[in-house]
Amino acid sequence: MSRRYKTSKKNRTNYIYYTAEGAKSVIAPDEDGVTEADIDLLHSMDDIEVNEQRRCDYRAAVHLDAYCGGEGEAADDRNKYLSDYSANPEQLYIEAEEEDEHMYALDRLTKAMECLSSQQKELFKKVYIEKRTNTNIAAEEGVTEAAIRSRLKKMYEKLRQYFS
Repeated sequence: MSRRYKTSKKNRTNYIYYTAEGAKSVIAPDEDGVTEADIDLLHSMDDIEVNEQRRCDYRAAVHLDAYCGGEGEAADDRNKYLSDYSANPEQLYIEAEEEDEHMYALDRLTKAMECLSSQQKELFKKVYIEKRTNTNIAAEEGVTEAAIRSRLKKMYEKLRQYFS
């Protein structure tokens, strides 16, 4: 037998169980090895069941079955909860186009990287892939932070020439 309401917090000192035939059985702590933790567990399980039943009663029934046309026929096409936008042609086209643009930009960047020296490629990797700071790179290489900025500026200039 399913419960319709939760037991109030102040009445949770014991647990009342109703059988399918409607017979009432009271379970109290300190009887037959039952602890207060057992009572709390039973009430929490009831709370979960009541919440699930409420979700089913109020949300699913109201939102999924409440769409009918003027003559009583189903109006599923107007129910936004039954709509499937996974195959939206416009969105699929936009995603494919964005993917193509992204791949084109990556190809251009790969070709532009070929014009950089090995030292500049390594610096690019440290700054953009490893996300390291200029001061961290300078400390590792034993140079000043200004030297790293200068190298970055030269690298940017080479890449700018390639893309212009």
